[in-house]
Amino acid sequence: MAGVCCGGETETSAPVEPSSKAARRRRMEIHQFKFLGADMAPEGDRKRQRLEIVFPAKEENCADGVEDRVVSDKGKMVETGDSEAKDASQCETSSSAVKIGAEVVGECPNFGMTSVCGRRRDMEDAVAIHPSFSRRSGRDAADLHFFGVYDGHGCSHVAMKCRDRMHEIVKGEVEVGGEGEGAWKEMMARSFSRMDKEVTEWSNGGAVGVSSSACRCELQTPQCDAVGSTAVVAVVTPDKIVVSNCGDSRAVLCRNGVAIPLSLDHKPDRPDELHRIQTAGGRVIYWDGARVLGVLAMSRAIGDNYLKPFVIPEPEVTVTDRTAEDECLILASDGLWDVVSNETACGVARMCLQAQKPPSPPQSPGSEVNLASVSGESSDKACSDASILLTKLALARHSTDNVSVVVVDLRRGL
Repeated sequence: MAGVCCGGETETSAPVEPSSKAARRRRMEIHQFKFLGADMAPEGDRKRQRLEIVFPAKEENCADGVEDRVVSDKGKMVETGDSEAKDASQCETSSSAVKIGAEVVGECPNFGMTSVCGRRRDMEDAVAIHPSFSRRSGRDAADLHFFGVYDGHGCSHVAMKCRDRMHEIVKGEVEVGGEGEGAWKEMMARSFSRMDKEVTEWSNGGAVGVSSSACRCELQTPQCDAVGSTAVVAVVTPDKIVVSNCGDSRAVLCRNGVAIPLSLDHKPDRPDELHRIQTAGGRVIYWDGARVLGVLAMSRAIGDNYLKPFVIPEPEVTVTDRTAEDECLILASDGLWDVVSNETACGVARMCLQAQKPPSPPQSPGSEVNLASVSGESSDKACSDASILLTKLALARHSTDNVSVVVVDLRRGL
């Protein structure tokens, strides 16, 4: 997250150059993992699976890792890639904080995810994917699926806390909430408020457990008030797509080849956000872009206690009816959206879902990023190809931020 500016030096400063060409190539190397949901013994007529997975980085420098995973409803896990990526002893923490939990009941949507540190010094993104994380009761009983991308700033631990807890909070709200667009907006607003409250209490309690994740912020203050995270969360039901956004990560729906944004970035110079900040007594200062009090490059986030009430955790929620023309949903951190437009991202994902072998994006002269193409064979592999190709495209366009991309296949009858 290129979001925090302190002491006249911004997080968007030039990236640290690796010592050699080979090192730069290793930094962008992508390892592929597949999850194909589990052949578990039935409990009644339901299949259950619980996955708690955090992948270690390949190298001792955790910032150099790249991860990719795919999940579908068939039930087995297959792992491919360099054997060195499997050696957990080489790094204590994962370069990409990812947790995948699943309680599989019936059909789950196919999806692919890629998360890469890229040219940044530290990995502060986190991704949470929970197929069938909750089940709607009543006559139209159906599974609900959770996808979340969290882009931390100041450090990674707020994003990781959101990764671990947000889906559980949302599940609790869904189980006692009602139906309809208004009910969804209230449930998601309460969920984000509770998540922010938990982060505040956790930080004020001395940030217990921060040292185990090697947070840089603990060297500055045990309270970690200057740490926060964006959050873009999608709950996919059989008939709705509920997107809640707080910050400048983004969700885009591809419908019949048209890119439809399901969230709007919370930038400090957005007219309504600028008015809200100024009404609360704050200021937006232009220091390497518009920043709240000259510090934070977004106007809403979870955490960032030192900037309240100017930076708030209240999400904007959209409830979209699913149609037969829906093709895919893309959730990503601003490491992608800073250099790739909604339309381009939609076109790349659509191409991967339809094609057997997506092409590699053009490599700019002098680029050290390996942009070799990855072939796709089925809808779940296609989602993986889409997330990988979008990540490679962001790197080829010189994105200087962490890049995390989730692609969800929304096509019906496949």
